[in-house]
Amino acid sequence: MAVEGGMKCVKFLLYVLLLAFCACAVGLIAVGVRAQLILNQTINQGATAGSLLPVVIIAVGAFLFLVALVGCCGACKENYCLMITFAIFLSLIMLVEVATAIAGYVFRDQVISEFKKDFQKQMQTYPRDNQTVILLDKLQQDFKCCGANNYTDWENILVPKGRVPDSCCMNVTLGCGVHANVTDIYVKGCVEMIGGWLRSRVLVVAAAALGIAFVEVLGIVFACCLVKSIRSGYEVM
Repeated sequence: MAVEGGMKCVKFLLYVLLLAFCACAVGLIAVGVRAQLILNQTINQGATAGSLLPVVIIAVGAFLFLVALVGCCGACKENYCLMITFAIFLSLIMLVEVATAIAGYVFRDQVISEFKKDFQKQMQTYPRDNQTVILLDKLQQDFKCCGANNYTDWENILVPKGRVPDSCCMNVTLGCGVHANVTDIYVKGCVEMIGGWLRSRVLVVAAAALGIAFVEVLGIVFACCLVKSIRSGYEVM
């Protein structure tokens, strides 16, 4: 009875961890999707180690959610095969998360470099491409920035000289960027602002992945304990 009572406690703790895994999975998917949307808008030179990181994060989050569901079913039905599958897949996810955290830290500067190069290239097509206008205007408004390095990047691109896109204005109105005062526009560059956003998200995801990996170790231990109990023939309520 003591062993059975101990397994009840382990089963309860495993349920708590499974709920935590589901929440973490949703968080990883949300951060990965947001980062991927930004990269898709600004990096157009194909797959690179840096630009693939959000895809890996989304895949890990989705897989973690499915594995958590498998673990929940296995614990609820006290199914030996499901619990073994859960423990194995959770171990694989843990290894991928640690690798992703390391890769995110290593390639963070490469992502910013790719972003800067493509942003500057898109600025050159801004006067004649409506799609680029929509894209860059949205980025500049959302991140409160102007140009790649700063607002002076638009000096030789738009006419008359010294004009900036209306999206650079703090209060956007039609034609506000034609003779805008520096005090009325965003002066910081989008590379700095968006790059800072990406760096912070990469570091957050890396730290979260390592933290989740630690919790997953507990999940693996509890799952193995439950598997041992099921195999030994104990009835766990």
